[in-house]
Amino acid sequence: MIGLSPLSVALLSAVVTGTSAAILAWRERPEAGATWLTALLVGQVWWTTFLVFELEAPTLAAKSLWYDVQWIGVVIIPVGWLLFALEYTGRERYVTPRVVAMLLVVPAVTIGVVATGDPWGLVVADREVAATAVGSFLRVDPGTWYYVIAGYTYLLGLFGSIPILQLVSDDARPFRGQSAALIVGTAAPWASSVFHLTGTFPISGLDPTPLAFAVSGVAYLLALSRFRLLTLAPAPRRRARQLVFEHLHDPAFVVGTEGYVIDLNQSAADTFGIDRRSAVGEPAGAIVPRYDDISVEGSDRSPVSIAGPNGRRPYEVTVRCIADGHDRPTGEVVVFHDIGEYLGQQQRLDVLNRVFRHDVRTETNLIYGYADQLRDDPTDEHALDVVKKSASRILDLSERTRTASELFDPMAKSPPPVALDALVEEVTAALRTEFPEANVSVEGDVPAVRVPAVLRAVAESLCSNAVRHNDGESPSVWLGAAADGGWVELSVADDGPGIEEAEREVLKRGTETPLEHGSGLGLWIVKWGVDQVGGSVEFKDREPRGTVVTVSVPVRGDAGR
Repeated sequence: MIGLSPLSVALLSAVVTGTSAAILAWRERPEAGATWLTALLVGQVWWTTFLVFELEAPTLAAKSLWYDVQWIGVVIIPVGWLLFALEYTGRERYVTPRVVAMLLVVPAVTIGVVATGDPWGLVVADREVAATAVGSFLRVDPGTWYYVIAGYTYLLGLFGSIPILQLVSDDARPFRGQSAALIVGTAAPWASSVFHLTGTFPISGLDPTPLAFAVSGVAYLLALSRFRLLTLAPAPRRRARQLVFEHLHDPAFVVGTEGYVIDLNQSAADTFGIDRRSAVGEPAGAIVPRYDDISVEGSDRSPVSIAGPNGRRPYEVTVRCIADGHDRPTGEVVVFHDIGEYLGQQQRLDVLNRVFRHDVRTETNLIYGYADQLRDDPTDEHALDVVKKSASRILDLSERTRTASELFDPMAKSPPPVALDALVEEVTAALRTEFPEANVSVEGDVPAVRVPAVLRAVAESLCSNAVRHNDGESPSVWLGAAADGGWVELSVADDGPGIEEAEREVLKRGTETPLEHGSGLGLWIVKWGVDQVGGSVEFKDREPRGTVVTVSVPVRGDAGR
């Protein structure tokens, strides 16, 4: 330190703290912001180091040389600060090669002008040596570009400070400490630069910014060591929240206070067939399904049925208000939770419980009673016929129960879609084989489309019921199909006694009671199968006798059920 001016000695302390902070930041790579924070600190150290060279240089030419070299550090600092702030706070999507290249245009022009000797006086119009009690330095008259680069520096500093300031009021204490240290480390040199440009610094012509780097170095060292600046950065948290929203299985919409869509996740776009780019900025009533019915706050909402590209599904809707730090509403998040699988499982449990508790028990008691008669009179043909029919019904119930269990097992792999014409042909052939006395016919041409594989079980159950419950000697069953607008309608008509209204109401309501329940599992399999693929089922009376059951399901080109 012997022979150095007091100002040079003070600046060397800033070099030491800045270098220590730069080494710590460099060692934290590849943590978010580590590289750009290192660049910022290297820029500070570069500027400060060559300012010492300038102060100790004996001639105007030597001082001018070291003054010009300092510009490399000067222009690196604001760029490093902005890019660090973006990466550190989780806005790394803005830190792209293109953005970096654009930010470096002004610094590159500055370095280019200085490197060519600044023949037009754009950066420095004039320069002279100023001798003071703290040392001799170069006093300059700024050129036009000098103010441009100064304004550019302040602008980048402002933009970089905004996301950092947002962390000052964060709920997490470490982030508050980190942001406070960063603001102090940045505010000190920026304030010193303002003092220099406004001429309020006591030593006229001396830029005190490098002196303030001593404060910056201490602040950054504190942030890196005490508050774990780079090892506990908020960037993953911000990205994680974005990922949770984006990859949320449930469709979700963000609606502003004025009723316009602000954002929606990919699940919402896929589920409801919405184009994300065109949806943002549109009225929520035109984009969010059933928005006018669900936007009113309240937790007691009935499920809403919504039709999408994959059919009609029941959804439970939750609406949560978004508030800012002052508890002022800024919008709401609308989330749709598909409860079709849950409702289906609940229905299946209730129905199967009824089957085993009521139907099987009834048939068992019947067999038990007539078995006593057969013991007394083994030649009683009526009792034997009743026992055989009851056993047959139990066997049929067990087969249908197994079918339902296999078809609607949530852990089972979904079979691929099937061709509708092949499906109808297989179902009719099997029906003719099982019931040779039945008249089975297909009306019209069957569309050459692919449908969910579960439609096979639906069609088989409808056709089987149509024959089993027909009281005629020669039952008739007619099948027909039509496709329109991405949907297929498969109709099964019969000339039997019809389906009782009470049984239709049970299916429509979706629940059974001890006094009101369906007869068997056949129609429940139809309902469950149709609900599973987002379709619908409709019952109509046929003239002069019988029923027409029409199921509507979406056309499938994928591997869904």
